[in-house]
Amino acid sequence: MSEASQALQKIARGTGIVFAGTVISMFFGFLSRAVIARYFSTAEYGVFNLVLTVLNIALVIATLGFQNALPREVAFYREREPSRVWDLVSTALVIVAVNSVIWTAVLFAFSGSISRLFGDERLVRALRIVVFALPFWALTGVIISVSRGFGRVREQVYFQNIVYPTLFMAFVVIGAFLGLPFAFVFGAYVVAQALTLLALTFDVWKKGIFKPGISLNSKLGKELVRFSIPLMLTGIAGFVMTWTDTLMLGYYLGSEVVGLYNAAAPIARLLPIFLNSAGLIFPPLATVLYAHGKVEELKRVYQILTKWIFLATFPLFALIFLFPEVTISFFFGAKYLSAAPVLQILALGFMFHTFLGLNGWSLIVIRDSNFIMYSTLISAGINVVLNVLLIPHYGIEGAAVATTVSYFVTNVLNSLRLYRKIRIHPFGRSYVKSLIIGFVLLGLVLGLHLRVSSIWYAVPILVVFVGAYLLLVLLSRSIDEEDVELLLVIEKKLGVDLKVVKKIVERFV
Repeated sequence: MSEASQALQKIARGTGIVFAGTVISMFFGFLSRAVIARYFSTAEYGVFNLVLTVLNIALVIATLGFQNALPREVAFYREREPSRVWDLVSTALVIVAVNSVIWTAVLFAFSGSISRLFGDERLVRALRIVVFALPFWALTGVIISVSRGFGRVREQVYFQNIVYPTLFMAFVVIGAFLGLPFAFVFGAYVVAQALTLLALTFDVWKKGIFKPGISLNSKLGKELVRFSIPLMLTGIAGFVMTWTDTLMLGYYLGSEVVGLYNAAAPIARLLPIFLNSAGLIFPPLATVLYAHGKVEELKRVYQILTKWIFLATFPLFALIFLFPEVTISFFFGAKYLSAAPVLQILALGFMFHTFLGLNGWSLIVIRDSNFIMYSTLISAGINVVLNVLLIPHYGIEGAAVATTVSYFVTNVLNSLRLYRKIRIHPFGRSYVKSLIIGFVLLGLVLGLHLRVSSIWYAVPILVVFVGAYLLLVLLSRSIDEEDVELLLVIEKKLGVDLKVVKKIVERFV
């Protein structure tokens, strides 16, 4: 078995675990949002989204980009200089702890100015409560990033994907049931983050992942910060790209419109679920291949992985794009139906982000973080300009167009850079055939102008659509040897006999 196949199987096993955790996290996250959206007013739901947007931006600054840098750096040092790994980890934790406390104080002090920017006094109290979650959230993220550098996904799944969203959802439901005021939501957020960090710290200490004591290394700290700062700026620009629509809608049109828009946005952000799950496993394994100069194997991993991600994502995209009204109504209720066009537009942007694969993570693997910063800053700038031009005239649809265009630009730039640097691209022959079949079939179904009134009518149509798509993929011989090897891994993992499926698949390799 080739090294590419071995890497793909490790990624597939890890991605399956992360995906399960992500689904659980999204389920409880959606449930929490749905309770807040239904129990409180549209304007209060808008305030909740604005506050979390500010906190997310602060998180990127507080962590200095370490969450993206550490999986690569820990994996690299484990391969080349194992004795320096704990120095790297300990230094990173101290830097983030100090920086996050500083930014907590800054946000608390300037909460009044931030609220005046959006013209909503309710933001003051909300921000002054929720900022205390920042140090807990930042340290949790760094510890989990370190564990990913060790090739572990357990901490990510258990604590970030299960413990935190479950706690927050439980607190929100209890608060709604008891009729507690809106401010309780933000207090619940802080407590959930604090308890998650406490449980995670106890667990990694018990497992012996971290050593006792603090070991600071200024040289390693400077190297890490130098590598991470472009990733921090990338993260800020990424949040600008993702959340400028929310912030500018709040500035131009008010909290109620923000609440309406954020019925569509979280659903569209479900689309990169498989991409993001694979992205948590990909960097350490890809770093090992790259460190040994095995670029051809890395290219093969990239192409096959991108095809798997697209095939897994396409059914969800089809549901959202073909039936946006019933999708929004199912999750958030009929009062958000006017956001259906927004959902379709955003779905196109996030699907394009998915179909080009892990281009950003691959650039991190080859230590080209500066270019990621430049491409994301360019896209964020385009996003801001388009939002300024489009929101006053087209409202929430204009904001969605701005976000979609920015995702298109950053992914094209990153993919071109990756190809120029190491000649890696996602477009293997089997993948191209899968793309053509998928979008031609989608166009045909759109041409039928189907109208359904409930998600339960949409699902059977989707099942037929996906069945036809998979059949055409098989008939077009868009199956690779690595796909069969993955099927064998799944068979072994599940402990079931997939003899019939294997025979069918092997006939079309």
